Amino acid sequence: MTSIQTVLLDRDGVINFDSPNYILSPEQWLPIPGSLEAIARLKQAGVQVSVCSNQSALGRGMIDQTMFDAIQEKMIAETEKLGGSFDYIAVCPHGPDDGCACRKPLPGMLLDTFKALNIQDKSTAVMIGDSYRDVQAAHAAGIDAILVRSGYGDADAIFEKSKALMPYIQTFHDLSEAVDAVLSQRSET
Repeated sequence: MTSIQTVLLDRDGVINFDSPNYILSPEQWLPIPGSLEAIARLKQAGVQVSVCSNQSALGRGMIDQTMFDAIQEKMIAETEKLGGSFDYIAVCPHGPDDGCACRKPLPGMLLDTFKALNIQDKSTAVMIGDSYRDVQAAHAAGIDAILVRSGYGDADAIFEKSKALMPYIQTFHDLSEAVDAVLSQRSET
C-alpha cells in the first residue's frame, strides 16, 4: 500500500455503532470504542480524514435535516474532544431508487471528496468501510479499500464477496485496528 495521505470513512458501522433501523437522533449516535481516538491518531500523523456516508433516512423522510445536523454535530464535537477532526464530510441523502450518482456503491461521494481535498494521486487515498457497497465505491473511484467487522452485516460474507472485487483487501476488527495498520504501513515507506 502506498503511503496513505487521505482516509475516507464510512460513518455507521465504522465510526459509530450502526442499526438496521437507522441512526435517527443524537442519542442513538454512539461511537464504537476506539474509533474517535483512531481518527485523532490519523490527524496527528498528518492524514486527511473524510466521511463518505449514505444517509437515506433523510431522503426517506425518516429524519429531517435539523435532526440529521444535530447527529453530525455530535459526531464532530465528540471527535474534536479527543483531538480528531474531519477535513470533509460527504453525505448522500438519497434512497436506493432515486437514481443519484452519489449513493454508494457509485463513486460520486468519493470523487467529490477528491475534488474538495484536491487529491491528485488517488493511490494515496483509502476507503475504510464495513459493507460491500463501500468496497464497490472505492473500486469504482480507483482507490483501495479496507473492511472493518464492526458493522451489523455478516462480516465474513462481506469479506468473501469483496475479495472477488479486490483480492488483496484487508479486513480488521474495527477502525482502531485498521488505522494502526495504515499508520504502520506509512512508517514503513
